[in-house]
Amino acid sequence: MKRVIKIIINSLFVGGFYSCGAPSSQEAATLPIYGERHYDVQLQDTVYHQIADFSFVNQDSSVVTPATFEDKIYVADFFFTSCPTICPVMKKEMLRVYEEFKDNEQVAILSHTIDPEYDTVGLLHDYAQRLGVDSDTWHFVTGDKDKIFDIGLKSYMVTAMEDEEAPGGLIHSGAFILVDKQRRIRGTYDGTVAEQVDVLINDIRRLLQKEERMASS
Repeated sequence: MKRVIKIIINSLFVGGFYSCGAPSSQEAATLPIYGERHYDVQLQDTVYHQIADFSFVNQDSSVVTPATFEDKIYVADFFFTSCPTICPVMKKEMLRVYEEFKDNEQVAILSHTIDPEYDTVGLLHDYAQRLGVDSDTWHFVTGDKDKIFDIGLKSYMVTAMEDEEAPGGLIHSGAFILVDKQRRIRGTYDGTVAEQVDVLINDIRRLLQKEERMASS
């Protein structure tokens, strides 16, 4: 029962995103901004939910922080290399995103392992090599487990946690989360469904075009 409740909670998070993620006709050219927001009287502007500060280590032993993604949009997800269920499908779909944007310096991918005790830097390095990807575009990061779980829940608003009843002892969302250059969530997509990843790829293009228009205005 405990696991069922967790899955329901997770589904509510993702379901909420999808329901909000379908832009109306008036929003057709603009992706929505997810999460809580409030009006700051001093700034006289709306303040949106942002990804919190973080510091992890990638497959090349380089420290990865929000500064790594300065002037970039990126796609985040959560996985572990020994995952016996959805991770192989997620990686296959994320590879499509990588191949589409690997030559675009404004796009990056950030994959967090939720099993840092097993997924060492060396193992993540081998994992990235087997996939044939480079760390300039796709970062596989490890770090303090509690901090990875915390940023998953509080910043990316997805499930990433231990669960003794789950295969592999861990449970995580299959979501791909699109983050803009201001560290705001602009979309979330089921990383196990090819049609959802097609939407993600199209939304990345839309976001890039939006950023280019803003830069030139």
